[in-house]
Amino acid sequence: MNILDLLQNQLSDNVLESLTQQIGGQDKKQTAAAASGILSTLTAALSKNAASPEGRSALASALDNDHDGSILDDVMGLLSGNKQAANPRAANGAGILRHVLGQKQEDTSTLISKMSGLDKQSTMSLMMKLAPMVMGILGKQKREQNLDEGGLSALLSNTVKSTAQKREEMSLIERFLDKDGDGSVMDDLVRMGGGMLGGLFKK
Repeated sequence: MNILDLLQNQLSDNVLESLTQQIGGQDKKQTAAAASGILSTLTAALSKNAASPEGRSALASALDNDHDGSILDDVMGLLSGNKQAANPRAANGAGILRHVLGQKQEDTSTLISKMSGLDKQSTMSLMMKLAPMVMGILGKQKREQNLDEGGLSALLSNTVKSTAQKREEMSLIERFLDKDGDGSVMDDLVRMGGGMLGGLFKK
């Protein structure tokens, strides 16, 4: 099971078109590239956080309390803001980013912006819209597969490892998350460019 594959299935052409309009973008390809980078980075960050017992426990608790996956019943409504979640915390993208990325939020938005060509303000808006979807997917898998904390951590870790084996960008994203202010990693990722991100989900 690969979380990124599940996320890919949520990003239809209609969804990407809607997101492009919502964030004031001009090019759906840029939105797709930025979305790919955001989802990959959030997945890698969640895997990193879940590597510790405290992180695993916190993630499992958040999923049990706030993210059961029901938010995915209407993805278009969720991302457009036309559908209100029964639990407001399930759709609180800013809060999710704060917990998942911490002080890396600013660096992440800068990186994704440079790689995709999307301006930074639009990138941050897209990050806040997509973060609830990532948690919803995880919550749904946890519930449907009856995953405990270890199973949840393994699901994330296996997704990152399998993606890194096929695509260099995931390994670089892991390095980016592990190191503070490592300009060389960011430069490497930016050089790979939006074309890399846009093709991240291609099999």
